[in-house]
Amino acid sequence: MNEKIFSLPIIEQISPYLSRRQLGELPILVISHPKVRAAISLQGAHLIAWQPAQEHPVFWVSEASLFTPGVAIRGGIPICWPWFASAGTPSHGFARILPWEFSAHTEQDDGVLITMTLKESQQTQKYWPHPFTVIARFKLGATCEVELESYGDYEATAALHSYFNVSDIDNVSVTGLGSHYIDTVADKEVYTDETSLRFNGRTDRLYTEPDDFNLIHDDGWDRTIEVHHYHHSDVVCWNPGAELASSMKDMSTGGYRKMACVETARIHQPLKPDNVHPGRLSLVVRVRKNIAEK
Repeated sequence: MNEKIFSLPIIEQISPYLSRRQLGELPILVISHPKVRAAISLQGAHLIAWQPAQEHPVFWVSEASLFTPGVAIRGGIPICWPWFASAGTPSHGFARILPWEFSAHTEQDDGVLITMTLKESQQTQKYWPHPFTVIARFKLGATCEVELESYGDYEATAALHSYFNVSDIDNVSVTGLGSHYIDTVADKEVYTDETSLRFNGRTDRLYTEPDDFNLIHDDGWDRTIEVHHYHHSDVVCWNPGAELASSMKDMSTGGYRKMACVETARIHQPLKPDNVHPGRLSLVVRVRKNIAEK
């Protein structure tokens, strides 16, 4: 998918490193910088690619995604807001299926900064009655920094639903998740002394006492992805496994083997009503080779 994105025809060259292109029926912003390649869909302010120089793509996107208005993209970093999962309709909120405004950008020697905004409208009022402003900021270079900032008088849950690109799900383990989680598949609460998670079949866990950062160890590519969480209360780990994946229309054949979701989230401690100070959720991702902590 990455090479397909970067080979798309340029519709508008916005600046030396930034262009507008079209993926399916969706407009996207493409960053081609000496330090990084990346892409963001204007629908959902959805980061669909980030690849530092000399690295494998860090985020996974399904080859079966439709890239159609109003349909969520499978992969990258969907912004789940103002609710997570089935707490409302549509699932994971409306922010990921509506067009955002491309508000600003800055280009530097070490990367590109992009700002996007979503505000209440007639469209959003169909789903939610509250006035609001949500700002998504992306700092894309050798590291990937994503910040979600929301203003308004309401309570909300949210997640940066990151799909990480891996060599094979059997090669992957995740550390720093803490000792307590809700197992959604088994419908039970679990206390554990396990120091790492391996994805053995369908996995859907809400970790409520996570560390401030997790390490995704990928033995197949001999790399470790650092995922640093800020303003979070939870980390969600998800992989659909073979059976569920086979029933998902937007999951490419065998795609579940190439992705692992480790998500920065505010679920059991929602963002509180506040008209002055923003509710924030953010993550920083970096890639390391030959890490010793295994």
